[in-house]
Amino acid sequence: MKMTKRPNILLTGTPGVGKTTLGKELAQRTGLTYVNIGDLAREGELFDGYDEEYQCPILDEDRVVDELDEKMVDGGMIIDYHGCDLFPERWFHIVFVLRTDNTQLYTRLESRGYTGKKLQDNVQCEIFQTILEEAMEAYREEIVHQLPSNSPEDLEHNLEQIAQWTEQWMKDHN
Repeated sequence: MKMTKRPNILLTGTPGVGKTTLGKELAQRTGLTYVNIGDLAREGELFDGYDEEYQCPILDEDRVVDELDEKMVDGGMIIDYHGCDLFPERWFHIVFVLRTDNTQLYTRLESRGYTGKKLQDNVQCEIFQTILEEAMEAYREEIVHQLPSNSPEDLEHNLEQIAQWTEQWMKDHN
């Protein structure tokens, strides 16, 4: 019996832009498997020390890639992470960079307990389009897409758009 081919999707963007909300809902709608890299790292203890300045563990990128590689080859994965250049280009069929208005992002991050340098650096990261530029450098330009993520309407539109893309990809590749 031939396995149905399914695409791998990367959802990336500054913390607080809505990757997790979008990813979980998208997995429900498409049947793809959702993986939050932060959760994966916590569960597998895939860390390489602790960053005192940002008060968070340091991801062991090599171990994360090793942990996911086989699943990525099989396809059907939605990966959620605020960085994107650690993943091999061959993994993804499409990359979505979520973008949020700076004022909204500030409020969202503040409500998560971000303060001081961590808060400022993440908002600046969004202002300077750091993640978008990282994605454009790490992946073929034609597979990288920006999506606004400011409102429930944006979320619904993004869900519909990505679900349609997924359906079309599966038709085209099976």
